[in-house]
Amino acid sequence: MNKELSIDMLAAVKKPARYTGGEFGSIFKEEADVRIALAFPDVYEVGMSYLGFKILYHLVNKMEGIAAERAYAPWIDMEQLMRERRIVLTTLETKKALCECDLVGFTLQYELSYTNILNMLDLGGVSVLAEERGEEEPFVVVGGPCVFNPEPLADVIDFAILGEGEEALPEVLTCYRNWKREGKPGGRQEFLHRVVRIPGVYVPSFYDVTYNEDHTIQAVNPNTPNAPVTVTKRVVADLNEVDFPTAPVVPFGEIVHDRIMLEMFRGCSRGCRFCHAGMVYRPVRERRPEVLRELAHKQVDNTGYEEISLVSLSTADYSCLGPFLDNMIADFKDRKVSVSLPSLRIDAFSVDVAKKVQAVRKSGLTFAPEAGSQRMRDVINKGVTEEDLLHAVSAAFANGWKKVKLYFMIGLPGETDEDVLAIAQLAKKVQWKFKEITGKGGCQVTISASSFVPKPYTAFQWAPQDTLEEIRRKQGLLIEATRIKNLTFQYHDGKTSIMEGIFARGDRRLGKALYLAWQRGQRFDGWADVFDFERWQQALQDCGLDPDFYNHRARGENEVFPWEHLQPAVNRAFLASEYKKAKQGLLTADCRQGRCNGCGVCQRLGVPVMDWSGRAYDASKEKGFAPLAEKMASGDNQSYSTATQRPGLPKEGGDAE
Repeated sequence: MNKELSIDMLAAVKKPARYTGGEFGSIFKEEADVRIALAFPDVYEVGMSYLGFKILYHLVNKMEGIAAERAYAPWIDMEQLMRERRIVLTTLETKKALCECDLVGFTLQYELSYTNILNMLDLGGVSVLAEERGEEEPFVVVGGPCVFNPEPLADVIDFAILGEGEEALPEVLTCYRNWKREGKPGGRQEFLHRVVRIPGVYVPSFYDVTYNEDHTIQAVNPNTPNAPVTVTKRVVADLNEVDFPTAPVVPFGEIVHDRIMLEMFRGCSRGCRFCHAGMVYRPVRERRPEVLRELAHKQVDNTGYEEISLVSLSTADYSCLGPFLDNMIADFKDRKVSVSLPSLRIDAFSVDVAKKVQAVRKSGLTFAPEAGSQRMRDVINKGVTEEDLLHAVSAAFANGWKKVKLYFMIGLPGETDEDVLAIAQLAKKVQWKFKEITGKGGCQVTISASSFVPKPYTAFQWAPQDTLEEIRRKQGLLIEATRIKNLTFQYHDGKTSIMEGIFARGDRRLGKALYLAWQRGQRFDGWADVFDFERWQQALQDCGLDPDFYNHRARGENEVFPWEHLQPAVNRAFLASEYKKAKQGLLTADCRQGRCNGCGVCQRLGVPVMDWSGRAYDASKEKGFAPLAEKMASGDNQSYSTATQRPGLPKEGGDAE
């Protein structure tokens, strides 16, 4: 087994620092009872920006006798050299081949990274298909947001961990160490029977799937007594108690997010109906300001970074962001360390925040209206108006900003051409607002429009996705409508969105097409210059699969989904109610601003929402809360429409039907 990358190989490829290892902050454990490779299925600079692996790397390496090491997908130039010279993929720390590790853990961040998982296993000397793995081969485990539907990878993975891994992964590794110390009794099957008893662990081979004549799912049932009927995600109740990494690995070369990443909180309660992360990461749990400041100081001391990025699903929703920012800026002003936010809410408060973090140099501001028309913003439950956006950009222009970027989606359920063209009209209104405020032109507005992909555990999991022809037609409408000075329109190739949609809501029958496409050369499908749509279509056809079945048909109201035995604890009845409200253009209020909406997460997980001060409240005990079935029977439905409730959102309302 050849594991050594020679100097001439490193000299022949782009960005050789991807493969050398030895970075400042790396943790080396030559001797360990258990070794897990944390394998990110994309290039180094993308994977090194992933906060989840930084956390797990830190936590696992604090365990006595257990080592976590890193591995990333080699780019095409390096892979070619590795295959020519029969060099195996290794970890960066101790240069162990993947096949020499006890476990290989992948994160499922993006559906179009799945072929890279197969490719990395093959390069690392690990059998790609789970059923072909020998007794001495590592177990392949996955986690991450896409783990709530890992069925297309059912043939590849040994097991999955649903939800947050800070507590679950150490339990899995302890279980493995105990089994290994006992001499691995019963072989691989015995370990799987042990690990499946850990809450949040899913073993695909322990479940059988049956199908109806129309190819929909009939049922997913466990085939062993040890496997639960449904697997519920793991969640950390109090993030203030989690040991967050303060001395992360510092790369030699530039990475995508080359800065300190300070996680403010997890979860989001805004309830955008297209947002997968907003549902599967519930409930909201904030870190205390004093904890965050201490973590920030330690990371600056240990890394030398000069920028701190405050990250969360919606950082501007942190409940004491204003005073916290004031303290952070004061703390680091003399050390020349800046503080940044990845995104802003569409309100004047966000502009005030931007003034604080961009006091020295005013780069562009980014807002996400998501839809051009008010009707569509109500459909997706965005909860903002055109007036909100224009008020925010007015405040920005009055304070010296000249560049604005606006994020939208096209292809949302119920969208018309009028809604699509409203995107361009809204951008023009932003330009006119600049002239109104400043008395001159020159405002640069960039529109970025992605294509909507329906995701599991969202209100739109029943909705069809636009066809490729329809996506291109709508993009064409916007191309024509945005031929205006200082207005730039950016959009993504619809082909990748189509494949993302197929795998997002796919079942385990897709595994054969995945394997076939990889054998034929597919990898790095998220990269436009590598992605081959025709090869994918041929692989699906050769496996007897119809792409339209997965993404262009409306799901039946009572259809069984491939992922429903894997639970983030969100009620199906709540999602169905939200889908009905979307069709009616009714909003559902943020539960943190009013009463419980009945999504079920707090109650089913037994984990309360926690705000910045550390006081927790349990939605199930709030005044006015009633169990979902009780509200359905009583007809208690406090929906409201923009016609009667604008401006602003009421404190209560929007209960699930």
